[in-house]
Amino acid sequence: MTTDNPETPCLRQTVESQIVTVTVYSDQALVTRRGMVSLTGGEQELVITSLPVTLETDSLRIGGKGTVGVRLLGVSSDRIYTTEPVAERVAQLTRQIQQLEAEQRHLQAQIDALALQSSFIAGLREKTEEPFSQSLSRKNLSLSETLDFLNFLGSQYSEYAIASGECKTQQEELEKELQVLRASLQKIQTPHPKESLNLIVAVEVAGAGDFELELSYVVNRASWTPLYDLRFSNTSNIVNLTYLAEVTQSTGEDWLGVALTLSTAKPGLSTLPPKLQPWYINTPSPSPEFMQRRVRQMPMMAAQSAPAGAMDEQEDEFSEDSLIEAETVVAEVSKEGSVVTFKLNGGGNIPSDGAPHKTTIFNDDYPSSCDYIAMPRLVSFAYLQAKVKNSANGATLLPGKANIFRDNMFVGTTNLENIPPGQEFKINLGIDEGLKIERDLVERQVDKKLMSSQRRITYAYRLIITNLLNQDTHLTLTEQLPVSRNEQIKVRLTRTSPQIQLGEMGILVWELTLPAQERREISYQFTVENPPELTVIGLDI
Repeated sequence: MTTDNPETPCLRQTVESQIVTVTVYSDQALVTRRGMVSLTGGEQELVITSLPVTLETDSLRIGGKGTVGVRLLGVSSDRIYTTEPVAERVAQLTRQIQQLEAEQRHLQAQIDALALQSSFIAGLREKTEEPFSQSLSRKNLSLSETLDFLNFLGSQYSEYAIASGECKTQQEELEKELQVLRASLQKIQTPHPKESLNLIVAVEVAGAGDFELELSYVVNRASWTPLYDLRFSNTSNIVNLTYLAEVTQSTGEDWLGVALTLSTAKPGLSTLPPKLQPWYINTPSPSPEFMQRRVRQMPMMAAQSAPAGAMDEQEDEFSEDSLIEAETVVAEVSKEGSVVTFKLNGGGNIPSDGAPHKTTIFNDDYPSSCDYIAMPRLVSFAYLQAKVKNSANGATLLPGKANIFRDNMFVGTTNLENIPPGQEFKINLGIDEGLKIERDLVERQVDKKLMSSQRRITYAYRLIITNLLNQDTHLTLTEQLPVSRNEQIKVRLTRTSPQIQLGEMGILVWELTLPAQERREISYQFTVENPPELTVIGLDI
């Protein structure tokens, strides 16, 4: 579609262009527009109007093809200020305000009617009070008839009062909505200048004919980030990974019905188990650094706080055979070097509203193996952890947030690192009560005799692990001994069962395989020796 400038009809033509493709990067987007123009042969300039000010002018590229020879000589830009058309929005807000005002009038009519009814009941009470008393004294009315009449008056009066109060509450809510709408209407009725760019392409045209102009440019305020849904099933040990993209843009132009591509190129709560820290002991010191008490970090238990009935399945109203499962449109994945692109087959509709818009790239099932890890000194629960391997022929999983679901229940979130094809990664699935862990201090003995002028205290712990699951389970169980920061304080591991070696920083690790429904006992013992005149701090047992 073309329009001529009335002042210079033979020298300048406006090209009506449309966005056809968009490639979104991590913090920018490459936009391609095309527009058809019929040339007369006398044009010297082609004008593309209403382009966004987020456009990077250095990124402009102009091309095209047609039935007539055209030389593209150069490009310049003009900044244009116009007033936004607000008639449609004004009409919409006006209709909403009128509708709410009508509801207000209706509520007021109900309140007036209820007030009239209440007034009638009050008048009836006053007018019948004396005759009623006389009839009652003459025994013309029984006591039950009197009570029925009094109950009638009271119930009606109460009913009208309650109904009137509810209407007034609805009126107050409507008034709040009206205030918001009236403020919005007043705001948009004030003219706001809108800024845009016009591009002027200098041309030499060989003659009359049709020409399709193609324009590409980079805009800011556009980005996409990976987002994952990880669904784990206890019965199948399968992790279903849905690779999503969250696209956000406020470039100033809507992307509607465009061919959308996402690229990794760069042109320009916790489900984790707690981490054991070294357990230091020392003697008192005036330094503030050593006077501070160690604060234990407690694990997040949000995954276990869901209401018991929150995930109850609703009764299916339809036969399974009659239901058709929805099909998810996925992207075409391609890789060139380290750059991965995802071409969305469903087309893109991303308005310039700054809001995140999600689209599915692909989903696939990954086999997994599950282990449990536990730190009973900190938490009396075991954490379930799945090991998953990215397919050797699959796409690179970019760093991004992942929502974790376990048997259709939301567990929490985690962050995936960059995971190339063929690499293994771990998913922490939160607390699993299928393993019961009990930890007890069974011995704390102070030697009455000084050994080599040393005071010795013996500590012994017993842990009982019960596998309540119906399958064999692998558990990595970690305990720790205190670590001395004073050479006069000695910590020695004296016994472990099953026997293991003491690791760095006082860490003890048992690798256990527990058959279904089996109970296993672990124990260890250690001593702390120090001169009797020293006071040991940090030995919180």
